[in-house]
Amino acid sequence: MRYWGVFAVLCTPFLENGDLDEGSLRRQVRFCLDCGAHGLVAPVNASEFYTLSDEERRRVVEVVAEENAGRVPFIAGCTALSAHHGVGLARHAESAGAHAVMAMPPAIRKAAGEEIYRYYQAIAGAVKIPIVIQDFIPPIGTPMPVDLMARMVREIPGVRFLKEETAVGTQVLSKLRDLCGDSVEGIMGGQGGRHLFNEMARGACGTMPACHMTDVQVDIWNHLVAGREREARDLFNRLLPLTNYESMYQVAAYKEVLRRRGVFATAVHRGAPAVLDAIDLAELDVIMRDLDDLIRVRYV
Repeated sequence: MRYWGVFAVLCTPFLENGDLDEGSLRRQVRFCLDCGAHGLVAPVNASEFYTLSDEERRRVVEVVAEENAGRVPFIAGCTALSAHHGVGLARHAESAGAHAVMAMPPAIRKAAGEEIYRYYQAIAGAVKIPIVIQDFIPPIGTPMPVDLMARMVREIPGVRFLKEETAVGTQVLSKLRDLCGDSVEGIMGGQGGRHLFNEMARGACGTMPACHMTDVQVDIWNHLVAGREREARDLFNRLLPLTNYESMYQVAAYKEVLRRRGVFATAVHRGAPAVLDAIDLAELDVIMRDLDDLIRVRYV
């Protein structure tokens, strides 16, 4: 399968009582496919993976794989507390039908150097599907030295992709491309697609934004790869007010947009920095009204 384009990161929907909402999760997968997503990713940061039990994480992977039914590449998140933990999550993802797994270094107790190497080595050795190394900012992530990531790509069979989204990640991406050469099959950008043009200029093979505006993200991507950079930038600039808004409220913003678009039954979250108040919601009213003509996929 081709790991290229807009890989939509799924949020984890919850019922009003806080339980996993499998109906909305299935609808979200269909929504992303209807929007033209080139791939799916879950459960990871925008999925609030850090608030989910292992049982819930496994169930999310099972539901997404089943609903996707192999139509586009599905990358399952398996960031873990330890190598042993990550191996279990990765093996489950492979058996459930994920096409690849993605992990940050061990969460909570930060690892370094050789421990990180052994962590990815253990995960890669436990499955036959590709591994994506995710380089992400603290406190959840552990930014890694460029030479360590390049070494893992060269030396660990199965480590074939990188996702780079640390501070000055665009420049890190360039260094990774230089050091990895043909050893890496692709490097994805992140941080909500905020730096897409800079990443693409440096050889990124795609981007992994949260999925609430997948149709617009796909249109931006399609314009860009077709050589219509002006059209791509015009769409990107139209999206900027929402991009700025979500940079503050993160998953609370993603879920409220998904609720308004008829994808989620609720905007309940476990891991956002704040609950949207009346002023926030009024501002989102204006932002979404200004974007209405760009929306291709409508569930309401």
